[in-house]
Amino acid sequence: MERHFQRDLENLKIDVIKMGSIVEQNIIDALDAVLKQNKELAKKVIASDGRVNSFEIQIDNGVVDLLALQQPVASDLRLILAIQKINNDLERIGDHAVNIAESALAIIESKQNETLLEIPNMAAIAKEMFQQALDSFIHLHPQQARLVLESDDRIDTLNRSMISEVVSLIKTDQRSTEGCLQLLRISRNLERIADLTTNIAEEVIFHTEARVVKHHAEEG
Repeated sequence: MERHFQRDLENLKIDVIKMGSIVEQNIIDALDAVLKQNKELAKKVIASDGRVNSFEIQIDNGVVDLLALQQPVASDLRLILAIQKINNDLERIGDHAVNIAESALAIIESKQNETLLEIPNMAAIAKEMFQQALDSFIHLHPQQARLVLESDDRIDTLNRSMISEVVSLIKTDQRSTEGCLQLLRISRNLERIADLTTNIAEEVIFHTEARVVKHHAEEG
């Protein structure tokens, strides 16, 4: 029975990694759609959302089965709970990638060659954060997870800069309003991706160290 449990738990972790890989590619494609004005990449992200949702349901059912049929020890229970929360975070990150792809389509359709302001910087940080968070889960590496926590404030700062820069741009040229609003939407979705990615890193630390670091309230 113990062998079956460990096999099922490992399979559940593998499913999360597969889901995370799809979400990671969707983030990359959605941001490339914005940066490169690529309509096909945006459509690819939107079409891929169903695969993310299917994985969420599959993983959620697997978590329920393990909790209902087994009595896991503390470390295994922490991993199962972490998987449950990470599963939810990945699905929501996938939704934000779709939102970015939709904004990319809107910008392309508007044929307004707006400056992207802080979006390229935010995109680079968000992609790096997600990759680090996913790798920290794959290898159960809390030190790598902590690098993610350290990057979250950078995204918040850039998002605040975006707001003031967009306001200035609209005041200068009201014809840019629609494009600027889409840039704000992308910025907000990147901020949410960073927040949810931080959640994933926190769950890795929770599982590996049995330590709660929500809101960065970590004690030395």
